[in-house]
Amino acid sequence: MLEPLRQGLPPLDPAAVSNAASCALPARYEAVREARRFTRRTLDQWDLGDRFDDVCLVVSELVTNALRHALPTAAPAPAVRVCEQSPPVRLNLMHWTGRLVCAVRDPSQESPVARDTDDFSAESGRGLFLVDSFSDSWGWHPFAGSLGGKVVWALFRLQPAE
Repeated sequence: MLEPLRQGLPPLDPAAVSNAASCALPARYEAVREARRFTRRTLDQWDLGDRFDDVCLVVSELVTNALRHALPTAAPAPAVRVCEQSPPVRLNLMHWTGRLVCAVRDPSQESPVARDTDDFSAESGRGLFLVDSFSDSWGWHPFAGSLGGKVVWALFRLQPAE
């Protein structure tokens, strides 16, 4: 199921994959909170809870960007509306030996745009700057064919267990 996501990630040895988890997220802003909870549970299961703060910040930014900029409608649906389609945003966490990748899939083919802002007191517009600052690398990859959309990923290098 995650193979299409791996195609857009930096080169990683598939034999070194130790864990992968995926979470479908609804088209509403509460999905960011759901993504943080999912990330907490997953990292705790993988004994990576010490990386939660950085990873959670990046996950929050990637999911927020998908909800704000990548959905076909102007804004995510209010919490009371039930989405009849399959969830448009999916969070994937993949753990390789020494690496963790957070990947958010959305239905847009548009490239994520890092805003060049000098106003660091602004309340929005710095999401990809934060992703770049807190992860070791990030990027995106469009999907072709019937899959459609894109994946935006962030990679974290992990210290070997002592």
